[in-house]
Amino acid sequence: MAAPMLRGCCLARRGALACIDGGSRHGRGAAIGCRSSGKRGRSSVAQQPLITAQKSGKGEHAWAAVVGLEIHAQISSNSKLFSGSQVQFAAPPNSLVSFFDASLPGTLPVLNRRCVEAAVMTGLALKCHINKKSLFDRKHYFYADLPAGYQITQQRLPIAVNGSLEYSVCVGKKRSQVITRTARIKQIQLEQDSGKSLHDELRSQTLIDLNRAEGQLRVDANISVHHPGEPLGVRTEVKNLNSARFLARAIDSEIERQINELENGREILNETRSFDCKLGCTIPMRDKEGKQDYRFMPEPNLPPLLLYDTASLPPGADPQQVINIDRIREQLPELPSETREQLVQQYGMLPEHSFTILNEVGLLEFFQNVIKETRAEPKKVTSWILNNFLGFLKQQNLAVNESPVTPSALAELLNLLDRKAISSSAAKQVFEELWRSKGKTPSQIVSEKQLELMQDGEALNQVCLAVMEEHPQVVLAMKRGNPRAINKLIGLVRKATLSRADPTVIKEILEKKLSS
Repeated sequence: MAAPMLRGCCLARRGALACIDGGSRHGRGAAIGCRSSGKRGRSSVAQQPLITAQKSGKGEHAWAAVVGLEIHAQISSNSKLFSGSQVQFAAPPNSLVSFFDASLPGTLPVLNRRCVEAAVMTGLALKCHINKKSLFDRKHYFYADLPAGYQITQQRLPIAVNGSLEYSVCVGKKRSQVITRTARIKQIQLEQDSGKSLHDELRSQTLIDLNRAEGQLRVDANISVHHPGEPLGVRTEVKNLNSARFLARAIDSEIERQINELENGREILNETRSFDCKLGCTIPMRDKEGKQDYRFMPEPNLPPLLLYDTASLPPGADPQQVINIDRIREQLPELPSETREQLVQQYGMLPEHSFTILNEVGLLEFFQNVIKETRAEPKKVTSWILNNFLGFLKQQNLAVNESPVTPSALAELLNLLDRKAISSSAAKQVFEELWRSKGKTPSQIVSEKQLELMQDGEALNQVCLAVMEEHPQVVLAMKRGNPRAINKLIGLVRKATLSRADPTVIKEILEKKLSS
């Protein structure tokens, strides 16, 4: 009854469960540790706990936090995990529900090949071991949006296990130092997702939508704190976080809350909490003291899922009937870490700049297109894109693909600057005009506004001489070693030439005349 999804969990010190859920009738993703929970088909990826030292007062012990993330990610597929029902965002309620999705007697699940391939590709990208044989299980619990009374998941033998995710963090005062950390992935599993509960407070009723294809990402965070060297603390679970920003705020808030509770002599309860984004803190939902028995059992209507590699592929096997792990490995796109490393090695880019280029949607392609069409140094291209282009985008609240400045236009502007046809200040004027004048090229703007640099050396020499004669006091100050004097003279010459003279050339002429 749900769109296919991937689910996962991360821990900084303690292991966590990760699962992949595929769209189907219903299902809940697995949480950190070895618990499953979730809605709609998806996959879950387990991460390791993230350890962060918390400052303490004088004479107090430091605190360490352990964070485990269970990540539910929707698989991009056209149909659900165990039925042929279409996956479509914002479809009318219950308009995409098959007999199986509605749990009518006699209906059977049919596994979606696309979801399995996506789970394998995710496992490979996260350096997991892909199990050539994995099993499906039933997880029983009662909930209104779960018409069958159970959810199909992979509790015992999931599709992928024991992976890792390396990520880099910019640190230091200027965030110029990059350090690498690693999160462990316990497992990735395919799992159904349940329906969606729609609460009508006006009528005091709850309606159920079995389409369940809205959300694409949901994270549950398991958090505990302890003193380094001591046993791990009691953990709480913060449910249903749907953005990276809210996830970070919820983790910080819960860590602070637990430390405050313990330092004031109170205990941490093993409970489920939610994050109130308006209050900026977590609030209790329910305790976990009465642990629910999900009565896991093998799914009788699905045989073991068998995967192959090139070595184990049966002779004469139909490629449409088997899934080849090695073939999926060949289809893996370049991973972000590889792209960042290439940017640093090929273009001499600072690591922190590679993060910005890659993290802004569409910016990498824009950068690469500019590089193809300009003779300017890659470092200059990077500087212009990050400082000027990206700055204008943020001022106008535009995405890269909404920019009125095309890669070709920026490349042409940088070419003009590179061959010293215009000055740096003129280039910025042209860039600003490009944002206002759609359709005009940098060369047209330069010509219309007469921004070309003076190429006549003798004419510039005469202008410099005239300025020096008109301002003898400044010239005298310059001769006495006043460093500001030459800058003032340069400014006066540029003003006389309508900013069409290169400041470097002006300085050379002035210094030559003073020394002669």
